[in-house]
Amino acid sequence: MTEPLVGRRERKKAATRQAIADAALQLFMERGYDRVSIRDVAEQADVSTATVFKHFTGKEALVFDQEEGNDARLVAAVRDRGPGESVLDALRRHVLDTWLPIASHPQRQEFNHLVDSTPALRAYAERMWARHTDTLGAAIADEFGVDHDTLACTALARFVLEVPALAQGQKDHRAAVEEVFDFLAHGWRPPTGPSSP
Repeated sequence: MTEPLVGRRERKKAATRQAIADAALQLFMERGYDRVSIRDVAEQADVSTATVFKHFTGKEALVFDQEEGNDARLVAAVRDRGPGESVLDALRRHVLDTWLPIASHPQRQEFNHLVDSTPALRAYAERMWARHTDTLGAAIADEFGVDHDTLACTALARFVLEVPALAQGQKDHRAAVEEVFDFLAHGWRPPTGPSSP
């Protein structure tokens, strides 16, 4: 039986896209973001510069290659949740399933340093974060039949998207994510410790 042409074509496109992104990240890590051109990336990936632009909107997008479908995944986490599962629980599961593998990646610290030390990448990440906030806030609002600018929905979207940044510096990433979502579900309570009365 022959494989459908569309399936093969889509897999080939995905493989090319991944090869370009991998080549770009390798060069950015080795030389620094500002010292690498699109032409350098194309040469490293053995494709034309036109092919790079066919797959990516610009140089910054090469760094955040996994972000392309993030809006759709956020919306799906809200809309496609299981029967009886709350929006908050669905978002908790989504963060645990998608962010924990990223947080434990061996190049994560090096990647964070690249983004944090490059103004163009920091600005791109902030724009991306704002877009995701709008998308997620609208999806939450739709679930409750309220206007997209409803503050409670926008605030929840912002808090959820901030969870990885809050959990990043903690020793136990899973426990940190759970703690923040427990706070979102039940409200803030004063922390207790050995010196608490």
